[in-house]
Amino acid sequence: MSTATPMSPTSPKPRRRTSTRNRNRDRTISYLPPPQTQETHEAALQSIRSFLRGRRVVSAPLWNSEQRSFAGMLTVSDIIHLIQYYYWTVSSYDLAAAQVEEVRLESLREIERKLNVPPPPLLSIHPMQPLYEACKMLIKTHARRLPLLDSDNQTGDEAVISVLTQYRLLKFIAINCKEITGLHLSLRKLNIGTYVTPTPENRYHPICWATMDTTVFDVVHMFSERGISAVPILDENGVVINLYETVDVITLVRVGAYHSLDFNISSALSQRATDFPGVVTCSGNDSLATLLELIGKRRVHRLVVVEGEGEVEGGLKGRLMGIITLSDVLRYVIGESGLGDGLPVTEEDVDG
Repeated sequence: MSTATPMSPTSPKPRRRTSTRNRNRDRTISYLPPPQTQETHEAALQSIRSFLRGRRVVSAPLWNSEQRSFAGMLTVSDIIHLIQYYYWTVSSYDLAAAQVEEVRLESLREIERKLNVPPPPLLSIHPMQPLYEACKMLIKTHARRLPLLDSDNQTGDEAVISVLTQYRLLKFIAINCKEITGLHLSLRKLNIGTYVTPTPENRYHPICWATMDTTVFDVVHMFSERGISAVPILDENGVVINLYETVDVITLVRVGAYHSLDFNISSALSQRATDFPGVVTCSGNDSLATLLELIGKRRVHRLVVVEGEGEVEGGLKGRLMGIITLSDVLRYVIGESGLGDGLPVTEEDVDG
C-alpha cells in the first residue's frame, strides 16, 4: 500500500488460503496517505466542552449518577447535530460557539428531537456473552460500537468495561476465522457495499458526495440528515480526490473556528490535522480475502470503491463507483443479512 501518491493502487501478496483465482488477481485496495480513546462522562453535569477538549476522542460512555447506571453513548454524530441546530437558530458564530460548548448532555436528546433525529438505542452487552450475540446486535441496530456492561456483585452498580467497535470485531474475525464463504469472490459479486445507480437528480445515487467548492455546512447537513460520517470529494469528472469526515468538522469546533462552517471544502482541508490517516480505496473486483487481510493489518473505517484502469469501456480510472462500510462486511461475514430487515436504516452504512 502506498501513502505517498493518493489513489495509487498497489498489489500486496495474497494469502495462501485463498483460491488460485485470487492469487492471480491484481489487487487495487490502496491506502491514501490509524485511533480511539475513551473516558466516561456524567450525563447530568458535564457540558459538551469536556468532550470537545479530548483530542482524538470520537465517542464516550455516559453515566447517570442519580440512577448509578449507564446512560448511553456520546458520539461525534451528536456534536454534528448540535452544530447544525445552533447554526440555524443563533445570530452569530460567537453565540453558536458558546451554545454548543455549554449545552448540557442531558439536553442533547431534546435538541435532537427538534431536528427530528431518532433517539439512539440504549445498547450494551455483558462481556461474557458470546461474540456472535454482539455481532447480531450490531447488525440489527446498525450501530458502530457496543458498550460492554458489567455490574458490581456487592453494590449492583453498573460499569462500562470497554467498548466493542465494528473494526475491533472484524479485525478479530479477519485474523482468527479462516473459513469464510466466498473469500476468493469479488466484493461486487458478493454484493458487499453500496454501489452507484445514477438518477436524473444524482448521478452517484444513493451516495452523498461533494466537490472542493461545496461549503462545510452543506456537508454537515448531509452528515446530520443522512446519518453518515464521511462524504467523498470528487473532481469535475467524478474522480475521488479526497474524503471529508465528521472528525474534520469536530477539529474545527475544537479550535473554535466556527466561522469555517461557511468555508468551502478546499479551504477547510487546509486546516485538517496532519495525522489524517488517509482515504482507503478499492475496486469492486477486489476479493473479500484482500479486504479482510487489510482489516487485519490496519485500522479501516470504510473503503471508497473506485473504477480501475480499463475496468469499464470508456471509463475513467479513480471515478466513484461505491462505498463499502464495516457494517456491510460484518453483515456478509456473519451470514445473516436478514437480521436488520424491518428496522429503520439511517444510511449509517453508506458512510459510513
